[in-house]
Amino acid sequence: MIEFVKTEAVLPLRSAVLRNGNPLQECIFAGDGEAETFHLADVEKGQIICVATFHFCRHPKYNGNAYQLRGMATTAGHRGKGVGNRLLNFGIVYLRGKHIDYVWCNARKAAYSFYLSQGFEFISEESEVEGIGPHKTMYLKLR
Repeated sequence: MIEFVKTEAVLPLRSAVLRNGNPLQECIFAGDGEAETFHLADVEKGQIICVATFHFCRHPKYNGNAYQLRGMATTAGHRGKGVGNRLLNFGIVYLRGKHIDYVWCNARKAAYSFYLSQGFEFISEESEVEGIGPHKTMYLKLR
């Protein structure tokens, strides 16, 4: 079941999947506590299996109201089973209800195909994020 959760709830999965097990304090993103930011978690049998954070933030190249998708992570045992798709679609429907124009993200190379399958398109060349790996910025128009 998908739930709105506090920042603290998404940190363990961010650490395990996205930050190589770094301490939880190092997995807090700028803006996590802002009023317009929201965190989603898919909870199965009391365990968080997928998380994503949506931060109200325009991309520098685009106008309109926008959210940046950040920190999306799924446990290894649940990848490829539609869990991420379900969580992302929940977030997108919620944002459409708030009349948001677009969502953008800095996607890891391993997630390019996932985001492309969700309708995102590339809006940057690939660049290296130190200690994390190659990324491209991706964009999804909502309205």
